[in-house]
Amino acid sequence: MAYIFHEFLYRPLFNALVFLYESVTFGDLGLAIILLTIVIRVILYPLFRKSIRNQMLLQRIQPHVKRIQLDHKDNREKQAQALLELYREHKVNPFSGFLLLLVQLPILIALYRLFLNGFSPESFADLYSFLSHPEAINETFLGLLNLTKPSIVVVGIAAVAQYFQAKLALPKRDPNAEVSQADKIGKQMVFLGPILTLVFLVRLPAAIGIYWTATSVFSVIQQVLVNRSIAKALPTDHGTIQGKSNKNN
Repeated sequence: MAYIFHEFLYRPLFNALVFLYESVTFGDLGLAIILLTIVIRVILYPLFRKSIRNQMLLQRIQPHVKRIQLDHKDNREKQAQALLELYREHKVNPFSGFLLLLVQLPILIALYRLFLNGFSPESFADLYSFLSHPEAINETFLGLLNLTKPSIVVVGIAAVAQYFQAKLALPKRDPNAEVSQADKIGKQMVFLGPILTLVFLVRLPAAIGIYWTATSVFSVIQQVLVNRSIAKALPTDHGTIQGKSNKNN
């Protein structure tokens, strides 16, 4: 498992970062990290879009989910079957958010190890043969920020970016609808996310903070674009969903 992780995640990311550093950003490691972040987010875009679509659909069919839970509150088996039928009918995968998280987590761990290990001469043994071997890596961002040491400024920016990402990810809720437990947890996470970001990043190298910030900012941009495109594609009439759901009742 360690070999697979190294060869299929850590090593490709290391080589991509060195390539961007040498050939695109001309020796600025911070810019290389930001570009690598964008490349990763573009690759994950199909999963990200599918996850957002599922979230929006889940929010729209939530009244029918509650009705099924109420109608079959004494029969868990029928309740599960009815919910699965509802999800299948509307092509919703309630676990898509977990799938996106599971895909991103190994990448985050690989990048975390990469930035912590640094760029010692020994680390260049992982370079592919077709890439040039840099004599050394200038571990700064714009010639001002040492990416190997913690930076409270970067941590603060990362926390703010995390806040806006979490706030934007909250599904729109009908003001007349009852506030569910999921809604309460979502609102709490808007504030808990930035706090955890501060605690997690405050002692880590600024390189990780740069990656975290770039991920959050790019996620906000993706979220806005995806929300707009999906909102146009999904039915706006609740009656459409209602009508479909009632066919099996």
